Amino acid sequence: MVKKIIFLMIGIALCFSLASCGIIKKNSSQIEKTKVEENMMENLPSDGLSNVVNHVSEAADNLDNTPYGWGLRVLPNHQTPEITPRAMELIKKYDAIFVGDTTKKVVYLTFDEGYEAGYTPKILDVLKENQVKAAFFVTGPYVKGQQDLVKRMLAEGHIVGNHTVNHPSLPSLPDEKVKEEIIGLEKMFEDLTGQKMKYFRPPRGEYSERTLYITKSLGYRTVFWSLAMADWQPLPGGPEESYNTVMKRLHPGAVILLHAVSKDNALALDRIIKSIKEEGYEFKTLDDIP
Repeated sequence: MVKKIIFLMIGIALCFSLASCGIIKKNSSQIEKTKVEENMMENLPSDGLSNVVNHVSEAADNLDNTPYGWGLRVLPNHQTPEITPRAMELIKKYDAIFVGDTTKKVVYLTFDEGYEAGYTPKILDVLKENQVKAAFFVTGPYVKGQQDLVKRMLAEGHIVGNHTVNHPSLPSLPDEKVKEEIIGLEKMFEDLTGQKMKYFRPPRGEYSERTLYITKSLGYRTVFWSLAMADWQPLPGGPEESYNTVMKRLHPGAVILLHAVSKDNALALDRIIKSIKEEGYEFKTLDDIP
């Protein structure tokens, strides 16, 4: 009888021991998964697109995919525009950019290049004459069809950023397609220039927490803007409207977005740059934003 009791007690103790091990193992697995997710942005595998897709998707699965369009509330008297609390939260969480140093009279000039309308050579000439460096966000067709211009941008000290291969709305795509759009453009650029990209602008300004996470996990810093206009189409007021809009909305730390397909922008650019300098502002690049 005593032996039976002893064996029973040993069995109960063993069961508790195994159960505890199981719980510890489960918790360790959860902790390990969390650590993997936290470190993924800095330690992506270098074993090809399929593995990148698998590793990033695992952590992105549970992230919010509510789509947002980038929007600003323009304020008077050259104040920093306002964005929604949710947008600000995501900007900070994913180290994205919409303004630079708002304590100093500095601005950052960027252009979107979905296709070439014949104005980029003039834009590059004006930038060179005024000794201003800018960032150009290019798409797949642009890299493929305008190789000389892309090379010229780099040769003259400008940043060339990633604007995806096909310019889709990223929140509408599954993880795999989002990464294919970004990595596909990156590969086209690297094959052409031998250089890497590090800045990304979401097509149409559309994003979600999921796409911001994926973008950052692939090694990019997302760049929005704090000053822009509907200049992808002819402006009713022509070059004068382009000039007046920029000067009226100018503010310390402004990230200016201009579309290079705009003849109005191309014609107004020299005057814009000179007037911004006359206002005491200095042109910086995205690399100068901490």
